[in-house]
Amino acid sequence: MNIIYCGVGGQGIVLMSNIVGEACARKGIHVVSGELHGLSQRSGSVIVHQRIGRGLSPLIPYGEADVILALEPMEALRYLYFLKPGGTVITNMRIIHHPYETEGFVKGRIKEYVTYDEIIGKIRDSGAKLYEIDALKLAEEAGTALAQNVVLVGALSALPGFPIDKETMLEAVKASVPERAVEANIKAFELGYEAMKALL
Repeated sequence: MNIIYCGVGGQGIVLMSNIVGEACARKGIHVVSGELHGLSQRSGSVIVHQRIGRGLSPLIPYGEADVILALEPMEALRYLYFLKPGGTVITNMRIIHHPYETEGFVKGRIKEYVTYDEIIGKIRDSGAKLYEIDALKLAEEAGTALAQNVVLVGALSALPGFPIDKETMLEAVKASVPERAVEANIKAFELGYEAMKALL
């Protein structure tokens, strides 16, 4: 399985891939990842390539990703060219407007911000299988807004064909987050998992 994780700096994109990588290691499944951080400390784009299976290079060729897991919908659209025909996009529903867009709005170069519906419409037009998860709402329900990334990992884990069982994924979550945050992140994972099951 080829997975693209994407979002903006500070959202915890790398942690998402680390959890899946940890779960693969626990099951003896070969996995490779390649991280491209960009301007990760300044609202910049962050993308991680992850390939589960033997004999694969770390970077996913264009048009060969099975899944795009996006913490920010514009980033899902930005990296759509990696998705295979009929592939799956799982996206958070919260837009984080880029500083350049804000500057253009403030200075009158653009009349209005891009809307969530415009972004989602373009993803739908691509033919991707699209699943929208309100990760912020579910993370807050779990006890911390910081767990939006783990909500989406839970959603990914519920996909048909995902190669790692839920119990192993939960063990990987426990091993990958700070001890004080384990309970909230386990709940966030479960909420994301159930939200995806309800959409399938």
